[in-house]
Amino acid sequence: MNTATDQGVRRWWDADGGWSTADAAGTVLVADSWLVDEGQVRGLGRHAGRFGSACDRFSGPAAEHTNRFLRAVAESLPARGRWFPRVELVETGPGTRLRMWLRPAPPRTTTVRLWTAAGPDRRRLPAVKGADLDHLASLRAAAAAAGADEALLVSPEGHVLEGASTSIVWWRNDMLCGPPPGPGLLPGITRALLGELAGTAGHQVVTEQATAADLTGVPVWTLNALHGIRPVTEGLGRFQDTDAAAAERWQSRLAALAVPVGAALIPEVNP
Repeated sequence: MNTATDQGVRRWWDADGGWSTADAAGTVLVADSWLVDEGQVRGLGRHAGRFGSACDRFSGPAAEHTNRFLRAVAESLPARGRWFPRVELVETGPGTRLRMWLRPAPPRTTTVRLWTAAGPDRRRLPAVKGADLDHLASLRAAAAAAGADEALLVSPEGHVLEGASTSIVWWRNDMLCGPPPGPGLLPGITRALLGELAGTAGHQVVTEQATAADLTGVPVWTLNALHGIRPVTEGLGRFQDTDAAAAERWQSRLAALAVPVGAALIPEVNP
């Protein structure tokens, strides 16, 4: 099988550059996803860099091998439709393998309701996307059962960290704020892109530790590759109709960063 374009089907990628059908067996160590909308993508090189760096932590394939895989993925993505492909480093017993899962993207939602998970953050490796998939999926299921859309994670000190599948930022007047980076926080690609847009527009971009109580009177947004910017309407911060309008204006700026998908977007690495 030389194609990876069958939707909903997982494919292994091998050193000879070929694709083969994969099942769901194995333990996912690292994962990354991005939105492809009518052949357009934003931040793909950054997603590739984050995935490659995370693979290195697990003594996965050589960086050059992972880079070839990511280029093959980029070349295989459809030019039509709305997709949310996932790349994975999978532990298969004797070693690790690289896998792609081409998934149709669910519809974008424009607001989000948060539910706070009980107790402190229990992720093993918060800074590695994919390392705690099962735990985060259980938190999102608990949030849905509580009538919310996303689970909020907090530190043992009660500081807001991020959502189970989102970064979290907030505005203090014209200043864009978010939790400080570190080993307890996933380096969010959409958060980085928004921060650069805000800085270019003349806004100060800062980090701060904040509890839910500290954010009572400010607009709070969640960010990720699939949905982009979504104002929080329940569970954290303050929501007004003007906040939704402002979020959509910034979402338009974010969407304007999308470019045609292709292997050229994946930075080369030295062998």
